[in-house]
Amino acid sequence: MDASTGGTSSVQYHNIAEQTIASLSPPPVTYQRQQRHCFGNVSPGEFPLSANPSIVLHVLTGCNLDAQDLAKLEASVTCSFFRQPAHFSPDHELSLSELAALDMCQKRAIFKPMTLEQRQDLKQRCGGSWKLVLRYLLAGEACYRREKSQAIAGPGHSIVVTSKGAVYSFGSNSSGQLGHGTTTEDARPNLIRSLQGIRITHAAAGAGLTTPKLVESLKDIFVVQAAIGNFFTAVLSREGRVYTFSWGNENKLGHQTEPSDVEPHPLLGALENIPVVQIAAGYCYLLALACQPSGMSVYSVGCGLGGKLGHGSRTDEKQPRLIEQFQTLNLQPTVVAAGAWHAAVVGKDGRVCTWGWGRYGCLGHGNEDCESTPKVVEALSNVKAVHIATGDYTTFVVSDTGDVYSFGCGESSSLGHNTAAPDEQGNRHSNILSPELVSSLKRVNERVVQISLTNSIYWNAHTFALTESDKLYAFGAGDKGQLGVELVSNQTERSNPEMVDIDLMT
Repeated sequence: MDASTGGTSSVQYHNIAEQTIASLSPPPVTYQRQQRHCFGNVSPGEFPLSANPSIVLHVLTGCNLDAQDLAKLEASVTCSFFRQPAHFSPDHELSLSELAALDMCQKRAIFKPMTLEQRQDLKQRCGGSWKLVLRYLLAGEACYRREKSQAIAGPGHSIVVTSKGAVYSFGSNSSGQLGHGTTTEDARPNLIRSLQGIRITHAAAGAGLTTPKLVESLKDIFVVQAAIGNFFTAVLSREGRVYTFSWGNENKLGHQTEPSDVEPHPLLGALENIPVVQIAAGYCYLLALACQPSGMSVYSVGCGLGGKLGHGSRTDEKQPRLIEQFQTLNLQPTVVAAGAWHAAVVGKDGRVCTWGWGRYGCLGHGNEDCESTPKVVEALSNVKAVHIATGDYTTFVVSDTGDVYSFGCGESSSLGHNTAAPDEQGNRHSNILSPELVSSLKRVNERVVQISLTNSIYWNAHTFALTESDKLYAFGAGDKGQLGVELVSNQTERSNPEMVDIDLMT
């Protein structure tokens, strides 16, 4: 196309020398390396980035660069183009990197409904940078399946949230915990009709429910996650604040409450001004994955029995305290899990750390010793982990290839290892002291993305495996119908995964 007849060309090309082919074997050509600058130079043929920075902004946002990549652009000592104000709306003082981060934040579902004031408040909590806000939002999406389907293995009953926000429940119902307004046990997944018309994004399972009711005390708090720790409940707000209630009057979470106090109270101490991306609760303790300018870190608070708080002792902590061992291990935590008596973390590099009470081999170190600080599971050194789940003396690890490993207490077949022959003591449910591949899940030919297992000391455990194609498999204890699968006569558990008849795409 001739630029002279098609309008004004925005880019002109100069000095494109014509070359002829002298022979089939031309002599080697020596090229002169030219120094390029973001703002161009006097040499013809240069296209200065400053001529149209909107194109650069489009490339930065279109490539979905993460916060670390954007920070590297501004840290470059050879170019000030990415550091200086870009003079674009909505804030003319923001650099291109900051504008790109803000643009990508605005694409996140959790960020869209926030008011301008709420966004600015989150920005200040994250260190005053949109790049750090982006890192916070991405970290939250990575550590749990926000905006996607999920399964929760509760104490004797189960809850399933579909990708469109519908909620199903099944299993034990002696206290009305299925939420259907009855106390009738049911092994079939049934829709909780009182929640129809409300899009649910996250669920946690405790002992009782009867019929779902709005928690009036949380009405003004945008909650993105909940965790139940036997005698208390914790919730995480969209802005990264942690609230707890029903803990009792022993000042165990940084605030003094009465046993009858059901009002949520903010978690005080070190996490007051640090945004939290994930919470996990075990037996009377809480873990918080926090996002700081220096990187990701883990805080713990509550009961220290068995060393499960990770501070090198078994003493209780009344306020959140940083677990310093991860700095020593040079490990950046990305996902945290809290079992009843032990805890685990997955690092950015795929390493797995466990600590706490090591009974039945639930720490995966080949023994039943306790560990009062996080310790790398060496048996998984050739596995890059992306997800972890813990229960009552049981642990599951999901690798980046979708393989699943489990270890710990083998009771009720909840580990997924089919032990057909009894051991020397006549027990068919042998404990696993080191991580073993769950071959029964390997045979379903589905890539597993999430594991959920019972995290209660009062019930035999059952386990759910959710696959990439939104198929749900269940195994373990099923005597109350909590597997969502009908069992044959006299059968109380399933050692092999069986697919639950439920459509998670609805």
